[in-house]
Amino acid sequence: MKYLLDKILDGETFNSQEAKDFIYSIEDEKLSAETIAAVLVGIQIRGIQLQELVGFRSALLELCNPIQLDSSNAIDLCGTGGDGKNTFNISTTTALILAAMGKKVIKHGNYGVSSTCGSSNVLEELGFKFSSKNEDLEDGLSKQNICFLHAPLFHPTMKKVAPIRKALGVRTIFNALGPLVNPAQPSYQLTGTYNLELARIYQHVLKNERSDFRIVYGMDGYDEITLTDNTRALGKYSDEIINSESYGQQPLAHKDLFAGNTTQDAAKLLNAILKGEGTNSQNAVVAANVASALQIFYPSENLQLAFNEAMDFIKSGQGNKHFKLN
Repeated sequence: MKYLLDKILDGETFNSQEAKDFIYSIEDEKLSAETIAAVLVGIQIRGIQLQELVGFRSALLELCNPIQLDSSNAIDLCGTGGDGKNTFNISTTTALILAAMGKKVIKHGNYGVSSTCGSSNVLEELGFKFSSKNEDLEDGLSKQNICFLHAPLFHPTMKKVAPIRKALGVRTIFNALGPLVNPAQPSYQLTGTYNLELARIYQHVLKNERSDFRIVYGMDGYDEITLTDNTRALGKYSDEIINSESYGQQPLAHKDLFAGNTTQDAAKLLNAILKGEGTNSQNAVVAANVASALQIFYPSENLQLAFNEAMDFIKSGQGNKHFKLN
């Protein structure tokens, strides 16, 4: 694998087979931690290319532990992370609200690596149990309209590389890969990316694989719809700019989206939103993401009407009643 490092040093890119070989070499434990770290950092510095992402993704999906779930009318909400903004868990909260509203959600997620608190961290803190057993996942979908696919339970390669990612403490190709390697491959997807170039790559990858999707990039650097600035939203059939006015709202301040300093802070905040006790800004951000997700299911849905419906639902506290959290 030294030749991969040489290619990076020479400013070259990998073809898709070389990218696959790199993932398989990690899985087969043929590479040192130092070599893996060097390749990850090198790719991150120069930027990942489409054929590389396709190769990395193909290998991870081939190596993942298979499951059998009906994902034909389900959605995943999973951002790349790595935007460095330390927002509260917007996509996770959105997933829970959507499920409480009756939509099927198959959420892929992981512990935070380049952030304070990832989706798996906050869900675990709230008492959700992770499982790779098909019957447990089907039970969650049947009873609560949601199941959680904790990435290390399904992707042994991602589990092996987790200590290296944690030691690096910066985003890597695995941030970019996370939203693309949900083992269930749901028909619908709402995903945020940490830069616009990656969003365009996602659009290319998903256009022939999803019934519909939105890839969003906040133009002030967020990998979420935040209502703080314009957001580029790339869909299967669309490419548009949305902002707070699209939802009939005023712009929000960055400070209103702060997650806190600990997992406990993040879990407390998420629980408050589910109970209908979130701030107006927190509620509005979640409602905006819920509305955009509903528009993926129903393309003719009016975004402002969907936002109002989501806001009313959030404020009612029905999210907490659905999941029966403390």
